[in-house]
Amino acid sequence: MQLSQRITHITGGGSDGWDVFYKARRMIADGEAVIELTIGEHDIRTDPIILGAMDDSARGGHTGYAMVPGTQDLREAVAERIQERTVVPTTYKNILITPGGQAGLFASHVATCNAGDRALYIDPYYATYPGTIRGVGAEPVVVRTHAEDAFQPRAEDIAAEAAKGAASLLINSPNNPTGTVYSAETLEGIAAVCREHDLWLISDEVYDTQVWEGEHISPRSLQDMSERTLVVGSMSKSHAMTGSRVGWVCGPEAAIEHLVNLATHTTYGVAGFIQDAAVFALDQGPDLEEKIAEPFRRRRQIAREILAEQNTVGLIPAQGAMYLMLDVRATGLSGEDFANSLLDTHKIATMPGESFGTAAHGHVRVAMTVDDERFAKALKTLVDHAQTLAE
Repeated sequence: MQLSQRITHITGGGSDGWDVFYKARRMIADGEAVIELTIGEHDIRTDPIILGAMDDSARGGHTGYAMVPGTQDLREAVAERIQERTVVPTTYKNILITPGGQAGLFASHVATCNAGDRALYIDPYYATYPGTIRGVGAEPVVVRTHAEDAFQPRAEDIAAEAAKGAASLLINSPNNPTGTVYSAETLEGIAAVCREHDLWLISDEVYDTQVWEGEHISPRSLQDMSERTLVVGSMSKSHAMTGSRVGWVCGPEAAIEHLVNLATHTTYGVAGFIQDAAVFALDQGPDLEEKIAEPFRRRRQIAREILAEQNTVGLIPAQGAMYLMLDVRATGLSGEDFANSLLDTHKIATMPGESFGTAAHGHVRVAMTVDDERFAKALKTLVDHAQTLAE
């Protein structure tokens, strides 16, 4: 029996870019002590007070089917949060609750792309982006950024692809994997291209609470953009609720109405007790978000101090998110070869820049997701390894 091309071509027929990660996990399964600096998983798990609220809700009986668009309380809480941060009028009718940000990304592309449409995204990119686009039957079209620009997208490069015909553009700021926070100038340029070429803008903002330099600006807040922007958010990074799988799409009311129909025929909503826990978490305000973000802010400073003492490994300005993008081209190796060498020699696992596209060739992404002492030791070892290879 034949499976559909849509499902068999999600990864484009090749590697999904996670080979080094899978290799590290096999080593761990075999009993080897590997320091994982790979995926964006908090080393400090979901706060016990959030788990307490989740437990109270479940034991209180909120374990049946929840409303498909999301509970009224959570939709209103998310709308209030977004309105406070963007000063754009937002109500529960602008919000669909989804099983995590990834489901929101998929739903947003279903809403904006017909089969065969060209859908633009920025390189470097989170590893699921092209597969998400292929999964809805659209054609993924990459727009490369450049290390010398600190991976800020150039409006003229986006326009060049948009001019060939495109339905949507997917952006991510603060950016995974680079840590780049898009500047006001960059976002104004992106918005101008979207208006000129009648593009839907899908804005992945799951790292909006992890900004170390600059300012997070939601493009939905820019002139004439609220009616052509779908914002994807999540509790995963801001509240360390990765396994809870609760996120959202914020967009025009008409788009959300159709997305509710999609959810009815796909996910059928999110567990009510998880949504109640999300409401509780949001009600704790910025203090809890800052508490969860603080370890990454601290480790970023540790990394800057270590890297300032040498000139072999370069640091792309780490303005936000829980990652560092390190330039290892001085070693003469690709990012993948360097990552494999580091793993084989020192049992430290990183993600090759090539896992996230071609723009970060010769780079590795480091997740700041182990305790400070092990993080500093691992980073120093990485630098020493790079210096040895560069000699």
